[in-house]
Parts: sequence; structure tokens; C-alpha cells
Amino acid sequence: MSLQSGLDAFKQGRYQEAIELLEEFSRNNFDETSLGYLNAQMWLLKAYQATGKIEKACELCQRLINSDNSEVRTWAEKVYPTLHQPAKTPSRKIEKSDAEYGTLRERAATAGVKLAMKGVGGSLALASGVTLTLLFGMVFVLGLALVFIVNSDAPINGLAIALAITLIFNLAAFFLSPFLMDLTQSWLYHTRWVDITEVENLSPETARVIRRVCQQKKLKIPRLGIIDDENPTAFTYGSLPNSARLVVSHGLFTYLDDDEIATVYAHELGHIVHWDFAVMTVASTLVQICYLIYITARSLGRGGGDSKVKDAAQAAALAAYVFYIVGTYLVLYLSRTREYFADHFAAETTGNPNGLSRALVKIAYGILEEGSRAKEPSRLIEGTRALGIYDPKAAASTGTAYRIASDPQKIGRVFLWDMFNPWGWWMELNSTHPLTGKRVRALSTYAEQLGLATEFDMGRVIGEGKTLNKSKLYGSFFLDVILYGAETIGFVVGLIIGAILLSSSQNPGLMLGLPLIGLGVGVVIKAFIMFPSYSQAPETDVLTLMSDPYASPLRGRPAKLQGTLIGRGDSGYKFGSDLKIQDRSGMLYLHYASRFGPIGNFLFGMKRVESLIGESVGAVGWFRRGVAPWMDLSQLNSESGTLVNSYHRFWSFILGSGSIILGVVITLFMTGR
Repeated sequence: MSLQSGLDAFKQGRYQEAIELLEEFSRNNFDETSLGYLNAQMWLLKAYQATGKIEKACELCQRLINSDNSEVRTWAEKVYPTLHQPAKTPSRKIEKSDAEYGTLRERAATAGVKLAMKGVGGSLALASGVTLTLLFGMVFVLGLALVFIVNSDAPINGLAIALAITLIFNLAAFFLSPFLMDLTQSWLYHTRWVDITEVENLSPETARVIRRVCQQKKLKIPRLGIIDDENPTAFTYGSLPNSARLVVSHGLFTYLDDDEIATVYAHELGHIVHWDFAVMTVASTLVQICYLIYITARSLGRGGGDSKVKDAAQAAALAAYVFYIVGTYLVLYLSRTREYFADHFAAETTGNPNGLSRALVKIAYGILEEGSRAKEPSRLIEGTRALGIYDPKAAASTGTAYRIASDPQKIGRVFLWDMFNPWGWWMELNSTHPLTGKRVRALSTYAEQLGLATEFDMGRVIGEGKTLNKSKLYGSFFLDVILYGAETIGFVVGLIIGAILLSSSQNPGLMLGLPLIGLGVGVVIKAFIMFPSYSQAPETDVLTLMSDPYASPLRGRPAKLQGTLIGRGDSGYKFGSDLKIQDRSGMLYLHYASRFGPIGNFLFGMKRVESLIGESVGAVGWFRRGVAPWMDLSQLNSESGTLVNSYHRFWSFILGSGSIILGVVITLFMTGR
């Protein structure tokens, strides 16, 4: 007998049946340390109470008070005083209040229950330790190398200077960065610092979660901020847990329900409890030091003086740059890992993983909705992308599905790309946040552990994903990875062939011309793959495009859209040439390319874009999907008769053909000599 059967019976008001099912489950799965058993006992207590069996409820509650599980024990201690309270006279208002209380009580039954992550997100301690250890090692080695180069006559003094500078710089960054962030927040976003009572007025459950978590973890209540912006977001920063800042936008209260807001705050509290902001501050600072060392060493290597010193400086510059790149990806990995663990913390402390799943989807929807009302992207959303609970670049697909979906299955379909397309994994490497589908899947497993019905049927999504054409997914991916570097490959191949032929023909033009020819051939081949013929492009809508699990950032899918231009696609740029189109199913970015290059893009953005915003248009182009989906525009027709042509293919073929012609000319010219 499954625990879920008993929970379903309880939720449907079949309390006696729920008692029988939960008692049978408890007998068959007796283990006082088992989460499933304890969960069944808590729901059984509520079923006893619902049927008036107060003595049995009290007896069971006393056993739970003596449980070894501290969270269950705390819950039972809070429930026990309510078991003897007389029932209130029913009324419509009281019934509504009781319903609300019942929902809170159900979440209280699961709040604090330990949840297994089952490999989700890896190890936060390991990720943090490895990242910081490697970064400290990088900075130490490179700093030491530079000091030895500058002060090679006194290596011991150089070591002392390197250590002192490293410690002072990192300590200053660690303790001063929160205050600098405060000034930035106030200047850019006009953050209001509020008392918890104001948060309580906006979301009572959130205030309860904040107080409970801070009490359990022996933390001061964070400094709470609200930004008067309707784009929903939340983030935290600081140096130490007891001096942390937790900031949300007002849009969070607009688009999310009370319990969902509480899970978002719990997620941010998870960052504070885990010291995530402190770790990320130090890690990011170390990466920047690597870059500064690279710049310094490069300057030393280009200067005059001893050739040995120059050679050493150039070697240090190369090592610093490699460390900078590696460090950047380590920090991105750490950032994604901390998001998984903050989600897990929120699910445990609120007992409401489904609330956080809904919150993530609604935040995406809110970002999309606010974006559709604004002519330019939000400076808040773009400026806090790395800090926020959600990556706004990923909002278009999820928000589009939520906007029109009447059932969660439609939302789930847009997660197919996140879960199964290898490009999703590739693009995630460069992202501060895990892909939404992966986060929702993890939260769904927590809901299953708690015996809750999952918000989104990720089992169906996984099942559908297993039926996808794997050869189409992975075969195209591996070929496309090669095609992504077609220009470089062509150049290198040309260089190798030129070197081979040079030894026999003694024609130096081969070494100059063939690499250019190879480069041009690579550009042309890549252009044919990226921009196939759109003459037979089918009419479709945004949601259909975003639900395509085979979508690629390289292979453009020809498509026609009918919709309205609602604004620019360039954040904070008033002369941006990119556009946003909205149809009945969602919003998509249109990427424009002038035949006159960057100057033409600027002139188009300055003179023509403003007049097009608000018009109904037909757009033809190539749909692509990375972390954010977009369409490379080929042609745009407005209802007023305006025709706009975009020249992505034009420039690819011009550059490719020009390189080939130049290579041939150089080769022939050098041959004549």
C-alpha cells in the first residue's frame, strides 16, 4: 500500500479511508527513522483529528514529540495544544480561514523533513572547497611569479609581499563589497530597506518562514529590501550571515501567491545559511585577480629589459589567462551548484517544493509580461542576472508556456530541451543558473519524497524524452560543435597544407593565401548550415518553436510568425536594432543585421525602430535556441506596408567569399614574384 494513496484519500476528504490506508502503510513500513513512516504518522494524526478521534490523535502526537527527528518533534509540539481546542461555529468567513489554515497545516506537516538530493547538483561543500582552493592556488602561484619577476633579487621579500597583497585585497573585497553593493542598489534601483512587519503585511507566510529559519539557525533576521519594480526577482548578498541583505522586487508579490513567495525567501535564506554569497564574493574576486595578473604580466612581457624576464613574464601571462578562463568556469559551476542547494533548503524548510516550482515558472511569466509592456528590457533584471533566483535569459520559453497553458503538460513540453538536448548542457556551462527544467525536476523528486502530488508531471516529460530520436539529437550536436569552429578549422587546415606545399614549391604565397582560403570555405559552409532556404518556411507560433526539443543555436529553423512588435531587444540601449515580437502564444527576440554592418544597425535602431514598435507584422527568419531563444530576422512586413530586410546570410557570404578571393589573389601574386 503506497503512502500516496492515503494522502490522496485525506486530501479528497475521505478521512476514514485515509486512516485505514495510512495505518496499513505504517504497519508495513515500520521504521521510526524513516521519512516515509514519519510523514505517514503526521498525516495520520491529522486524519484522527479530522474524524474527532482526539484521544488517538493525542497519543500519536505524544509519540511524535519523543521522535529523534528534531523537525518532526518541533511540529508535534506546536500541534499538540491545538488538539483540545473546541470547534468554532461554522460561517462562510471562518470556512475560508480554516481552509487557509488547513493548507498551512499540510505544509507544516512536511516542513523541516529531511530530503535526499539523490545526486542533484553534486556536493556544495566539495564545489565550494575545490573552487576556492584552486582559485587561491592560482592567485598565489601567479602573484608569486610576478613578484619574483619584478623583484627577483629578493625572493623571500617577494613572497611576503605576495602574501600580504593577496590577503589585504581579499579581506578588503570581502568586507567592503556589501557596502559598495548597498550604494549601487540605492543608486540604480532605489532599494527601500523595510522592517519584517512590512513583509508580513505583504506575505504573512513569508514572515513566519523568515522568523522560524532565523530562530532555528541562530541568525539575525537579514536586512530586508524591496525594489519598487514589477519585474519579479530576489537576491541576497553580504559578507557574513548575520549581516546579510535579502532584496526582492515588488513584482514578486504581484505575480506570486503567499506560499510561493515564502519559498522564494526560503531559497534566498538558504544562500545565507550556506554562506553562498560570501563564497561567491571571494571566488569572483580571485578570478578577477587572475585577470589583473594577466594584464600586468602581459605588459611586462611587452616592455623592454632583460629578455629572460620578458620570456618569464609572457609565460606568466599565458598561465594567468588560462587560470582566468578555468576560474571563470569554476565559479559558474559553483554558482549553479549553490542554486540547487538553495532550492533543496527551501523545499526542506517550507515543506512545499511544489510552491517553489510554481514560483520559478511564475517568475519567468512575470519577467515576460513586464517585458511585453516595456519598450526596453529591464535594467534591474539584466543588472542582477547573476545574483537573482532566476536567469532572465531563460524566461522566454517557460513564461510563454505558462501564459497560455491550461494544464501543466504544456509547460512541461518546453522543459524537453532543458532535459534532453545536448545543447542545453553545453549552454548551461556558461550560465550562472541551472536550466529551469532541471530545477523543476529536482523539486518534483522532493515532492515525491514528501508524498505530495507533483506540480508538473515531470515523469511524463522524462517518458517523452526517452522517445526522442537520439541519433538526431546527438549526431547533429557533435557535427554542429565542429561546424561552430568551421572558420578556425579551415584556417588551420589551410595553414598545414600551405606548410606542406611550401617545402616543395618554395612559394611563400601558399603560407599566406591557403589559410585565408580555408577560412573563407569554413565561413561559407557554416553559413549554409546556419541559414538554410526560408522560401518554404512554415507559419507557426512562438510556443511551438520553443517546444521543439531538437532546436539548436547553430542550425536555424526557417519559420514565419505573425505578431506585434512590442519593443527593443537590447537592454538599456535606446538605439538598439534588435526587436521583440509577441504573438498569441508568447514573445521572441528578433535579431536584425544591416547590410552596412554595425553602422547600419545603429542607424536602423536610431531612425526606424521607434516607428515600428506597436505595429502588427509578419516576420520570416531562422529560429534558434540557446539559454535564450531568438530568431535571426530575414524579412519583416508591417501592416502599414513597411518592408525591412535583414542581411545575416549576406554578410556571411561576403566575408567568406572575400576571404577566398583574397587568399587566391595573394597566392597568385606571390607566385608571380
